[in-house]
Formats: sequence, structure tokens, C-alpha cells
Amino acid sequence: MFAQTEEHSMGQSTKSKILISMAVAGLTLAGCASTTEPASTSTSTAVSSASTSSSAQYLVQNVGDRVFFQTDQSNLDGSARATLRNQAQWLSQNNSVNLVIEGHADERGTREYNLALGARRANAVRDFLISEGVNGSRLQTISYGKERPVSLCSEEACWSKNRRAVATIR
Repeated sequence: MFAQTEEHSMGQSTKSKILISMAVAGLTLAGCASTTEPASTSTSTAVSSASTSSSAQYLVQNVGDRVFFQTDQSNLDGSARATLRNQAQWLSQNNSVNLVIEGHADERGTREYNLALGARRANAVRDFLISEGVNGSRLQTISYGKERPVSLCSEEACWSKNRRAVATIR
């Protein structure tokens, strides 16, 4: 009711002034939002940096950033070793890149058990990369246990996605 009363008491001239003031303020703010380089340059820079061989996107899309494990296991199967060989080769070509290897577990088990299992998984990956010639000082490990699932449900389809080690660029 108050809004109706206020609207009726406001004249057409006042409404027009408010709209014009809002338009001027919007144009003023838009004029302040300038960049130091043309939009086409910044777009091409973003695309080229995302596609460089030392980028996180390149690691995920072309090399492989994760390996998976069986229930309660930290041993590497053939598929995991193949992915890690690709990572080792990629790291040898990108000497400035350092990795954090995250160990993860599925939701079953206690928090403490899964943190220890995640640590074993991350260390298994680290040890394998070192055996492939990667300098250990370029690798850091961390365990998240069951605290950072990528899939949430109480069945094997989800659990298998959460039993993993993930390499991220630090």
C-alpha cells in the first residue's frame, strides 16, 4: 500500500529524472571498466596460456591427472602405471612444473583409516614417479581421505571414482 501511495505522489517528471540519472550512472560505470589491452588480445592470450603444455588444463586433458585404486588398496595397476609414465615424461619436458599428489578414499571406513589410505595412495604415485626419473623435490603429497569425494552415493559406481590419486600443479 505504501508503494502505491508513494508511486501516485511521484510525478511523471520525477520518474523521468530518476530514470535519466540511473542511465547516466550506468554509462559512467561502464566507461570506467576499461582494460589496458584490447579484448581480442586478452582472449587470445587466455587461450594460448590454457593450451600450453605446462598448464593444468593440458595435464588433465592430454596427460592424465588421476589414477584409480581398488578397495582398500594402494598398489598401482597397469592402467595407473601407464598414466604415471605419461606424467613422468610430461614432467621431464616441463622442468618448472611441480606437483601436489592428492590421495583420496571412498566414504567407507573411519576418517583416520581413510586418511592413512589416501596417504599410502599418494605416496605410491610419488614413489612411482621418482622411479621414472622425476626429482622427488618436485613432488608433494597430501591425503584428503574421504573428505573430498567427486561422486556422492553409497554404491560401487561412486566409490570407484573416489578411490584415486590426483596430480595438481603447485
